[in-house]
Amino acid sequence: MKLTEQQWRERLSDEQYRVTRLKGTEYPFSGELLHNEQAGSYHCICCGEMLFSSETKFDAGCGWPSFYQALEGKVNYQRDTSHGMVRTEILCANCDAHLGHVFDDGPAPTGQRYCVNSVSLSFNRRGE
Repeated sequence: MKLTEQQWRERLSDEQYRVTRLKGTEYPFSGELLHNEQAGSYHCICCGEMLFSSETKFDAGCGWPSFYQALEGKVNYQRDTSHGMVRTEILCANCDAHLGHVFDDGPAPTGQRYCVNSVSLSFNRRGE
């Protein structure tokens, strides 16, 4: 999905634009989906692509929604050397929205922790 920067600005809130298009980070413990425990699916706020299942969400205590697995082929990975660190950025494979980062300190079965900005996601409750 390719839109101009102006189209993204018109489509997204200021905070959604800052995080997803400018690679920002929301404040920890501020996201509305952080404590969501309902069954359902998490989608890219920019394009609506399904990215994560509630079945892989866990409480990492880090202040952002965390998942131990993304849906197959829905997330791209990019080396991120910003802020004096080396991390792996995660992006929506459909529209290149910045989602957050993935770390190798998650639970079984993957050992990974997808640390995702809540503002980068929308949630669809199962059965709706």
